[in-house]
Amino acid sequence: MKFCSITLTLLLLGLSATMPIVGQSQTASGYDRDRGRDMLNTVKDDLKRHYYDPGFHGMDVEERFKQAEAKIEQAVSNSQIFGIIAQVLAELKDSHTFFVPPRRVTRTDYGWQMQMFGDRCYVIAVKAESDADKKGLQPGDEILSIDGRKPTRENLWVLQYLYYTLRPQPGMKVTIAKHSGGTVTLDLLAKQKERKRQKDLTDGFDIFNIIRERENEDHFSRQRFVELDDLFIWKMPNFDFDRLQVDQIVDKVGKRKNLILDLRGNGGGYVDTLLRLLGNLFDRDIRVGELKKRKESEPIIAKRRGGKFFSGNLVVLVDSRSGSASEILARVVQLEKRGTVIGDQTAGAVMRSRNQRHETGVDIVSYYGVSITDADIIMQDGKSLEREGVTPDQVVLMTAADLRNSRDPVLTQAAANLGFKIEPDKAASFFPLEWRTQ
Repeated sequence: MKFCSITLTLLLLGLSATMPIVGQSQTASGYDRDRGRDMLNTVKDDLKRHYYDPGFHGMDVEERFKQAEAKIEQAVSNSQIFGIIAQVLAELKDSHTFFVPPRRVTRTDYGWQMQMFGDRCYVIAVKAESDADKKGLQPGDEILSIDGRKPTRENLWVLQYLYYTLRPQPGMKVTIAKHSGGTVTLDLLAKQKERKRQKDLTDGFDIFNIIRERENEDHFSRQRFVELDDLFIWKMPNFDFDRLQVDQIVDKVGKRKNLILDLRGNGGGYVDTLLRLLGNLFDRDIRVGELKKRKESEPIIAKRRGGKFFSGNLVVLVDSRSGSASEILARVVQLEKRGTVIGDQTAGAVMRSRNQRHETGVDIVSYYGVSITDADIIMQDGKSLEREGVTPDQVVLMTAADLRNSRDPVLTQAAANLGFKIEPDKAASFFPLEWRTQ
């Protein structure tokens, strides 16, 4: 079971390096519509079997899926078919319930990244030699609209889901406010690379490529550390590692008196990993909250590890991309007065989901998936973090100037709280952004 936000869940469901790729035509055939109906019915069965709310938030499931099936009959492309299936689940307005379509043949790289800071959306990185770079897009530029849509905290994940998963595009029309002044609209082209339409798992070359892609993903999920005398900084990209590794990393912290746990960009992960980490931060068992399931509720308890737990000063860093397990840990730290939470308001994507993997086809198999929320999380203060998030004890936001000049004032402030001086430009060099290869 997992507490994970949409970004991480899409990676965990994979439809990634371990999955064969199936070609998808631009124009839907009768076979494509039949496959779409099969997927739709499977998604409906998963929802009815596992969704935590027996009332489905007021949705008439049978009627809504019947409408979707009728729309599939009229769909003219696979993208439309997948969008119809995704829309049904999106109407539940649940961060952890969504459709993951079969993997695309074409890999799309837009060459730039964005993020919410407070209520403003900024460019955080631009890849060298990308079309965005050549047309003058720079970190610190504020995104005013993407193809006519204004990015907000509420809709940014939807835009990312649309552009990166459901319907990757050859480019975007982006209106920005330049940090130097003025507004400009840019047509930013993506780099698209055609991959092999089918992968044969009996072929050594295809298997080698699958392994190589998986290793590439593992590289970006690795835990990173900086050790400065009596200060240990732990950059945790996700909660996707086992209990033994949690203990090993905390042992690595050793007898240091200060720990900065950087959960910025961490979308969540395994329940066991979260509970084990909490067990390493407290000298007693901690009641995290309650799992509110369809028919019953049960407590969430983090059992203390014992003698080797970390007892020093703790600071937790979060941002708008910190989701699910990250938010739960940050809120527990606040409620138990265990440390200080610094950064930006978190994502407010906190449920427990069950990932369902499916396949369709016989000789040529197409893989797809669906994430279904099977429990809400009620914290010890009686509140859910879903659509609320965690408000940091100290709100410290990156500015356009910080992004433009590669500064990290959030980590600088965390270090200062613990009595250490780290200049913002030095702090930004500890965990530089890395680009995935095409």
